[in-house]
Amino acid sequence: MSTPELADSVRLTEDGVDILDRRAYPFVRAWVHCATSEQVAVAIEEMITQSSGPLFATTAGMVLAAREVRHEPPAVARERLRARGGRFIATRPTNNHIRDAVRAILDAIGDGDLVAEVTAAAAAHDAAYRARSAALGGHAAELLPDGARVLTHCWADYYLIATVQAAEQAGKRLEFVCTETRPYLQGARLTAATLVEMGYRPTLITDGMVAAALADGLADVALVAADRVTLDGHVINKVGTLGVALAAHRFGAPFYALVQRPDPHAPTPADVVIEHRDGAEVLHAQGHRTAAEGVTGHYPAFDTTPPDLVTRIVTEKGAYRPEHVREAL
Repeated sequence: MSTPELADSVRLTEDGVDILDRRAYPFVRAWVHCATSEQVAVAIEEMITQSSGPLFATTAGMVLAAREVRHEPPAVARERLRARGGRFIATRPTNNHIRDAVRAILDAIGDGDLVAEVTAAAAAHDAAYRARSAALGGHAAELLPDGARVLTHCWADYYLIATVQAAEQAGKRLEFVCTETRPYLQGARLTAATLVEMGYRPTLITDGMVAAALADGLADVALVAADRVTLDGHVINKVGTLGVALAAHRFGAPFYALVQRPDPHAPTPADVVIEHRDGAEVLHAQGHRTAAEGVTGHYPAFDTTPPDLVTRIVTEKGAYRPEHVREAL
């Protein structure tokens, strides 16, 4: 089974990190070359890479950072590497993938060659993420009956790919309805393009059509990723997810959220920083202004869905009711 193109969108090279520009994909396949770890951090901030992309950009960026300080005295080099890790964590504070990647790499550093240790730790973390995603996809596929019409929101990346592959291995054929997902249209471009690459013909709807799609039977299950899940079962994901959950609840459709594991450092939503991006981003689409001059934009990048709207949270350990999700730890 071939791997979709977006699953390999960050590449560590001898002279830097190459990142596939997901803002332009699939219309333009442009790679952004980052020669420094700071350029990698800026690429994450500017949404050149999204979803799981920032995790892989971070691990590669940490290798690049280790190369940058390799000639410093060991204590100084390690301190500078820790500071660079903090810089990466600050780029996108809501999703804890970056934080966990940085911590895993820093925890693996001993007294050996810094670049070699960071490179090995980065590769191990990347491989573990892929393995956990595959396990998660298997559990998600078990919840989806053959022929299920699945509504997605935003771009679930490795989780969605793994779910589709597991469903196919089980002999199931799914149908997909994708929200376009403003303002970067990840659903229209990334999700839809990857599903087409995998042999599907998804149906695209605007974000405002979710309730109608569920009411009319265009979709019968909602499946989204989660940037973070708290220990009390709240799902934090791309803004608009709450609306999907509300509509699914109203029309009797299961709402499944995919996350490798809940965050042990976030007992409740109060422990999660919700990223607010520049409101000007919602005034544009694909580089073109779509709002009248004089309009002010507002852009919380994520929203929080309460446990009572969530049917199951699917993790690498299995699927759990929200009130039991801490068992996945």
